[in-house]
Formats: sequence, C-alpha cells, structure tokens
Amino acid sequence: MNASSFFSKEQQDHILSSVKEAEKETSGEIRVHIETSLKGEVLDRAAWIFNKLGMNKTAERNGVLFYLAVEDRKFAIIGDAGINAKVAPGFWNDISEHLVKRFKEGKFTEGLSEGIILAGKQLQTHFPCMTDDVNELPDEISFDKLKGE
Repeated sequence: MNASSFFSKEQQDHILSSVKEAEKETSGEIRVHIETSLKGEVLDRAAWIFNKLGMNKTAERNGVLFYLAVEDRKFAIIGDAGINAKVAPGFWNDISEHLVKRFKEGKFTEGLSEGIILAGKQLQTHFPCMTDDVNELPDEISFDKLKGE
C-alpha cells in the first residue's frame, strides 16, 4: 500500500475540510503528512518533515503537524514552540490517545479529523484569527518523499 492511496479521495477531502475548519478562527497552521513506511524513530522523522515543510517558519511559531507512517502503523503530532508554550502539559498526549482509540476501531479518517479539530480549538484559544491573517502554509496533504529528499 502506498501513502497516497491509504485514504480515498473522499476521505482526503474530509481531512482537508477538517484542516480548513480548524484553521478558520486561528492564525495557526495545521498540516498532514502521510508516508508509506518509516525508517528510524517516528518523532525524529516527524520533526524532520515539520522543518522540511517550513512549519518552523510561521510568524507565531504555531504550526502543528500530524504525521502518519501507514505500513508501520505509527504517527506523531508535532507542535511548534509557540503553541507548545501555551497548551497544557499532556495536551498532545490527550490528542494522541484519542487518535489511538479511533485508529484501533479502524476509524482512521474520523480519528485524524477529530484530532485536527481538537488541535484547532487550542490554536483558536491561544492564537485567534486576526483581520490581517494570511494562510502561511498550504492546507494540502503531503505524501511520502518531499522535494530534495
């Protein structure tokens, strides 16, 4: 199975709708990256992808990455320094536990979408949308190898 076919087109559209909904009332940025398989540690790879996607360059350092390696059944959620400084300890673990529960039920689209919305609520609380807000990063899902890899 390759990463881009793990979710159907309709499921990908649902995930993208969740990203757009989560970002609607915040200056925060949420991205989803899906890979077929993982070499190395999941957090290391997710952090590398986070930087490669330029998520560490948002004005308020409030980007969030949902990273999935589908064949390995591993995922990570990475928040940038700005959001990490504001959310309660254990916040990312709470979202991770929610994803694990839904993934174990085979509800990958629902779990990922719900996690994105939960992250978006925290971003809205700590980084409300400003009148001059611009979408700093694309909302699209990225897959497997990135340019320059």
